[in-house]
Amino acid sequence: MHKLSAVPLSLAFIALAGTAAFADSQDSAPEIVVVSATRTAEPLSRTGESIDVITAADLTAQQTLIVSNALGRTPGLTVVRNGGPGQVTTVGLRGAGAGQTLMLVDGVRLNDPSTTDGEALLGDLFVNDIDRIEVLRGPQSTLYGSDAIGGVVDIVTKRGGTTPLALTASAEGGSFDTYRLNAAANGSLADFDYGAAVNYFHSNGISAADSRNGNSEKDGTGNLGLAANTRYRFNSQISLDLRGFYSNARTEFDDNYLPPSYRLADSPVYSRDVLFSGYAGLNVALFDGRWRNRVAYIGMLSRRTTYDSPYYLPLQQDYFYRGATERFEYQGIVDLSQDEQITYGAETERRNLTSTIAGYPDAAGHTRTTGYYAQMQSTLFSQLTLTGGVRYDDDQEFGGHTSLKFAGAWTPNNGATVLRANYGDGFKAPTLYELFSVYSNPLTALKPESAHGWEAGIDQSVFGDAVRASLTYFERRTSNQIDFFSCYFVTSAACALRSTVGGYYYNIGRSRAEGIEAEVHARIGQTLSLSLNLTDMHAIDLASSTDLARRPHLLAHAYADWTPLKDWSFGLGLDYTGKRFDSAGGYSPLPDYTLVDLYVSRRIGSDLELYGRIDNLFDHRYEPVAGYGAMGRALYAGIRATY
Repeated sequence: MHKLSAVPLSLAFIALAGTAAFADSQDSAPEIVVVSATRTAEPLSRTGESIDVITAADLTAQQTLIVSNALGRTPGLTVVRNGGPGQVTTVGLRGAGAGQTLMLVDGVRLNDPSTTDGEALLGDLFVNDIDRIEVLRGPQSTLYGSDAIGGVVDIVTKRGGTTPLALTASAEGGSFDTYRLNAAANGSLADFDYGAAVNYFHSNGISAADSRNGNSEKDGTGNLGLAANTRYRFNSQISLDLRGFYSNARTEFDDNYLPPSYRLADSPVYSRDVLFSGYAGLNVALFDGRWRNRVAYIGMLSRRTTYDSPYYLPLQQDYFYRGATERFEYQGIVDLSQDEQITYGAETERRNLTSTIAGYPDAAGHTRTTGYYAQMQSTLFSQLTLTGGVRYDDDQEFGGHTSLKFAGAWTPNNGATVLRANYGDGFKAPTLYELFSVYSNPLTALKPESAHGWEAGIDQSVFGDAVRASLTYFERRTSNQIDFFSCYFVTSAACALRSTVGGYYYNIGRSRAEGIEAEVHARIGQTLSLSLNLTDMHAIDLASSTDLARRPHLLAHAYADWTPLKDWSFGLGLDYTGKRFDSAGGYSPLPDYTLVDLYVSRRIGSDLELYGRIDNLFDHRYEPVAGYGAMGRALYAGIRATY
């Protein structure tokens, strides 16, 4: 085990001690209820898992527009963006790869079957009527199947309300010719609950290639997003859910590499990405609600087109990818008693890929995976909650795979102290691109990537929940990771069949990620709230004993919200990203950096709010990825109206 830094842990508990001295002991926070850990609503204190919840209030207070920005402020999660808004963006939980974190919006998988690693297109995902985001860390394949090696990010949009109609509309603009328009409505009418929103974002942005290297061409983006979430109740036992999500984006980027240094340079290329997902689910509750059933059909379609010709104009279509997913689910939940619950289900999913790459033969393929799972949760003596689950997946390409999950949470004082631990398996099926593109393995069938992880932690609340702190140690080992074998430097029998494209995918990688996550949340009186989290992590390639690419050892995030007057609110955010390497094997080191943001808002009456913020207050210049630039200091202002 590596030597963990004492600095972040010391800071966390200094903050805990300092804020506790001023906290109002009469304050009490409501119990946090989560869904992603067990796929049923459960108090966080009973799950035995590490979960962070980002609420709609958090997104509003921090004036967050891009979902990945909100995710990047949670422990153990790394965000990598190739430039400004709209550029390729990936996240990794606890050192996992981009395609090893499962992304959900209203129960629909956003992981795109047309992408190389099966990752979600987070550069196109903007905040649009989000009610909450749950970030569940650690391997979770027992309930979620493939792609949940690092964990699960579950995004839930708003639905229903206490009135027939609640409206919110906002408009803002600022630096880099940026503007955003948003309108949302939600409410309840008799037996019908609904929520719907439309969002448009535009920015001329910055050069994706770092401007400090002489690149001046701006790479802008435009994004239209739609979301809908509805439920109709036929009676007290039967209801129908219909949900939809749509994103349409056009983004300019850079992909030119100039000799002799081959640094990234300006180019006029751009991409168009379209994604549509839909959900239809029938819910049936029997025996006074003690046996709840859900049958659902889920579909997702993506189209990605790149227009690229750096040596001549006009631009022509260079790449086209079409991915589609059809999924059928059944889930049953049985309440054996107030303290015992069984969750079980079956799922089958078909993924399809069609791709056209200029100069290469078209590629197409599909695969089907069917999974069965069961989980039991039991609480003993109102203190100890034990959870155990098993899953079996059968894939037409790689065969069968079994996943296990065990978790325990013990609270001797009604949730003020929680001791928790869990073990979980994760796996990731080979992507369609790895199986059917021109880089597929010509001799050997790819195996699924697999992982085994465990964690142990403690949560402590004091002063009537005015101060909450948690400390978690985690470790995960991953094997059979899929990597690209380059035939340019080494030959093999398969290279003779892939000589024209230069390589192929194969199973080789083994990695380990371990570390400590510390969090503190405090409310000081009625006007000030503070949040701090730190992650000290080592993610290494076990074959070479070197750091995995773009996985910083140290991450820290802090946020303060101050409301000195009834209608005024001020906020301060701080984000620290530690040193890391841009390339595997310890090549291309990237320095650490710290960003500071300021927020202010002013309510005018009960239905109007003016707000503004400064991002990157000190105009810090850095490269999030080698050769790519990042947004400098930016000022934005907006207005929000509610009805």
